[in-house]
Amino acid sequence: MATAGPIFMVFLQTYLRSIHMQHYEKIAETILSTAIDRGAEKSTCPSEIARKLFPDDWRKYMKDVLGVAIDLHRKGSVMITQKGVPVDVHDIKGPVRIRI
Repeated sequence: MATAGPIFMVFLQTYLRSIHMQHYEKIAETILSTAIDRGAEKSTCPSEIARKLFPDDWRKYMKDVLGVAIDLHRKGSVMITQKGVPVDVHDIKGPVRIRI
């Protein structure tokens, strides 16, 4: 796994602080429980997490879900993939999946 540059880390920490008080724990718990329920061979889409938690305006929370998923990835709790391959979370382009 690549290490984060200092500018990216400051951005991520600032962003996570902005959502931490409101939704971080709820999003993190849902990501982890969904990934665990799926097992190591399957994954979940960040939009599925957003739809579970915020059914009426889930699109509004997609950045929050992805931000928490990236934080969990950095901590080693989940893996973020594209086409089944782990991605560099500092350069995500396109749809991703989350798995244990």
